[in-house]
Amino acid sequence: MPNTKPRIMNDWKDLFWSLLPLVLICLVIAGIASQCTFSAKGPTPGQIPHFDLDNSLADDAKRMSFPIRKPALPEGWTPNSGHHDTITGPGGGAVSTVGFLTPQGTYMQLTQTDAAEEALAKNVVGTRYATGTEQIGDRKWVVYAEPGTETAWITDFGDVRILIKGAGNAAAYNTLATVTGQAQPLPRG
Repeated sequence: MPNTKPRIMNDWKDLFWSLLPLVLICLVIAGIASQCTFSAKGPTPGQIPHFDLDNSLADDAKRMSFPIRKPALPEGWTPNSGHHDTITGPGGGAVSTVGFLTPQGTYMQLTQTDAAEEALAKNVVGTRYATGTEQIGDRKWVVYAEPGTETAWITDFGDVRILIKGAGNAAAYNTLATVTGQAQPLPRG
């Protein structure tokens, strides 16, 4: 019979020596699968995906029943994503969204839709109640801020509602609001 001690006599050292082989096996498997890297420098930014903003918005201008604008963003803003969606229910409509990385590396989203402001706010932010306004140029942006979510700004062009939100600072919001307010609708044909 092996010389084992009663369970009550086990301590943290026994637990450590029992788990050590399992941890080593997990590290070896993660290393083989290239899912784990070790760096003294810490995390590094990954490759920004290529996204063709011009073609995407031109296509949206042809397909959507409302005007689509392409803001002329300053240097350093990189388009990285886009998608279409539909807001269902009362006040819903088609949605065109594109995303950008700011020069500071934060994400900002630009959404254009024919949905009502309340439906858009509820769908994107989770609330339908405004918490304030921002005046950028000659355009008033309604601010929707809710704890635990990114702040969203919405403006109404009459035939289209535009929403901006993201992790950017006040300067990023002001920049995106300014260039979007100045943008003219793209040709529809």
